[in-house]
Amino acid sequence: MPNPDPARAARERLEAVRAKRGYLLPHHGLLAVAAPDLLDAYDQAYTALTLVPRSLTAHDKEFIWLAVLVATDEAIATHHIRKFRDAGGSSTEIAAALRLAAVARSAPAFRFVADHWAAAIPEFDHEQAYRGAIADALAPYGIPARLREMALAAVQTCQGGWWELGIHIRAAYAANVVEVDLAEAIAITMFPGSVPYFVDACGVWRDLIKSGAVAASAEFRAWAEIDQGGFDAAKAAKP
Repeated sequence: MPNPDPARAARERLEAVRAKRGYLLPHHGLLAVAAPDLLDAYDQAYTALTLVPRSLTAHDKEFIWLAVLVATDEAIATHHIRKFRDAGGSSTEIAAALRLAAVARSAPAFRFVADHWAAAIPEFDHEQAYRGAIADALAPYGIPARLREMALAAVQTCQGGWWELGIHIRAAYAANVVEVDLAEAIAITMFPGSVPYFVDACGVWRDLIKSGAVAASAEFRAWAEIDQGGFDAAKAAKP
């Protein structure tokens, strides 16, 4: 039976979202009015991705969120600053997350030199230059290697830096990052960075496992080795 008061129903749906999250964003209202089923599905996905504790600590997850927000120019989600502070994060660590994202966003400059000036500067080492810039930028902060590499992997996923992402996934394994932690860090990018970029990032990780570039666990090797059907064929045919 149709709801006799659709406006009231929309308000009730929005108040339920506000009560759960503590805030409302413009798209919540649009979905509440135009596509309530989609609002419910979106809320379930967002809850599972960001609100329900999984593998990362609240501190580490919110540090990665801050770097991702800077990487994607996402100004609206300032509640993550409060969440980071509530999880024990300091002002110094916030500065570190900002600097990490900023230097990671400079990766195309190093790629430009490698692509176009290699003949003029044969001594230039692309990876060494990129990693050196990161080390210099983060030197004052003492961010643990595992957190640094997860945050950098997330930032590079947001900007489609697939070569750099490969570097950070390999470095994450070298730093003994738990695989489900790394997976959660990269998955954070689905909303602010885009689902297609997340899909491609998973492909980068899968290729590293298949090639033996990282020593994946049996569970993650099973993921990498399973037949992807049409996806692999489409990828091979892509120009």
